[in-house]
Amino acid sequence: MAVPFRKVSKTRKRMRRSHNALEVVGTVTCKECGAVIKPHRVCKKCGSYKGNKVIETKKAE
Repeated sequence: MAVPFRKVSKTRKRMRRSHNALEVVGTVTCKECGAVIKPHRVCKKCGSYKGNKVIETKKAE
């Protein structure tokens, strides 16, 4: 079996794995209430999509 001639350094190993980091999910703010939501989805807090009221939401009392 093939065996590496030299030890792989920590720097070289980490450079090779640099693309394995987690990516930040893209988010936008709702134009109606200012909540942070995923793009192209109905806001769960106010029920609006592209400035239009799409669904009814319960009011917190």
